[in-house]
Amino acid sequence: MALPSALPTALPTGLPAPASAEQLAALGAELAAAGVELLERPEQLDVLSADAFVYSPVLEPLLLGRRAQLGVRPRSAEQVRAVAAACARHGVALTPRGAGTGNYGQSVPLAGGVVLDGTGLNRLRSFDPASGVVTAEPGILLAELERQLAAHGRALRLMPSTVRSATLGGFIAGGSGGIGSLRWGFLRDPGHLLGLEVVTLEAEPRLLQLDALEAQPLNHAYGSNGILTAIRLATAAAVPWQQLVLGFDAWEQALAAAQQLPAMALELNQLALLEAPVGALLPWPSGCPEADGRSHRLLLLAAPAAAEVIAGLLPGLGGQLIWQAPQGESRGIPLRELCWNHTTLHVRGREPGWTYLQLLLPQPEPPALAALRQAWGDDLLWHLEAVRSFGAQRLAAIPLVRWRGPEALQALIDQCRELGAVLFNPHVLTVEDGGLGVVDADQVAAKRAYDPAGLLNPGKLRGWTG
Repeated sequence: MALPSALPTALPTGLPAPASAEQLAALGAELAAAGVELLERPEQLDVLSADAFVYSPVLEPLLLGRRAQLGVRPRSAEQVRAVAAACARHGVALTPRGAGTGNYGQSVPLAGGVVLDGTGLNRLRSFDPASGVVTAEPGILLAELERQLAAHGRALRLMPSTVRSATLGGFIAGGSGGIGSLRWGFLRDPGHLLGLEVVTLEAEPRLLQLDALEAQPLNHAYGSNGILTAIRLATAAAVPWQQLVLGFDAWEQALAAAQQLPAMALELNQLALLEAPVGALLPWPSGCPEADGRSHRLLLLAAPAAAEVIAGLLPGLGGQLIWQAPQGESRGIPLRELCWNHTTLHVRGREPGWTYLQLLLPQPEPPALAALRQAWGDDLLWHLEAVRSFGAQRLAAIPLVRWRGPEALQALIDQCRELGAVLFNPHVLTVEDGGLGVVDADQVAAKRAYDPAGLLNPGKLRGWTG
């Protein structure tokens, strides 16, 4: 039996109508009177209406040209409430966004209306030195939050490779994992997100304080079921990570090392395996030899004691140390910006004809990898990330896929599924289809409670639209 198509060909149905000129004029006048900054110039709206969806040749024709009719940049929770109240009263769609570093169109307004730029809410509100718990506003840059936590000897548990440009709110609403997932799993794992302050989209918006359990349905919901105004997170003790680049002549030895090292008593924060042709398309830190296209590379962030042990293990693993430097002290691009979806970014910068997939590989991983390598040859280049999933060490894959059209991409997806891989599809529009493919009833219930008219980021929650 043929598997269902994993690729959209049209926008979701049932989207709200764009705002009329009269609605926009009335709404804008109300918000200006409330002191909310309005962003109305065409070039501002173009920037506010886009993210990196062009990574997907499937999404690009669907989302290109989708544009907000008005942008707002509130500076406080009270101003957010004013925006929510005006949109609810006038029946205008509202799409929250952070810095727009996402790749899946999470914050692209499908129905026009208003885009809420959250970067005006950017304060660290509180830090508890006893527990390490931090509360910060959604528009704070992750790099700035990281800098402020470092002064207390703490660090973010999880961060995307876009840490220098991404916001905290965008990561919570649109991200899932990244650097640190080897130690800490994924954002939706209980224990990371401890609470949210949320504004509802109603004529009289409520400002709610949600605990960890109540906040869970808003975690990775694309801002479709509540407007975040503060986020409470657990943090970790800071570690002076060492950046390591290891080289392997044989793919089988590199893959074995990627499986074995996370299973040892080593303190690691990141491990990525790049097939030799991928490494040849990347920039490298100053002092790190350029990749020659023949050697496969393993990229690690390791605690100093772990780095010492790894150096002794390398001969037995069949690898060699190519480069080492403390994180934050090397020049040029840091190693953490060569992993996760930054790998895709750099490859596409050199050769735009590549797109990608996101998979959790079946265990044991080698048979599925071998079958896919044999079937697709150099149209599929491998980039693996070591992660912790439900407490177990696994290998996730973010392979580079040469674009041969939607039929070829669908065939590749079908084969991955048949081999037992779990697909986290980056070529879809909705929260559910980009995740496990099933409707989360709690997410839908939260939208019903906090956005009863369905005006928040419409079209992105399939369980709401049907």
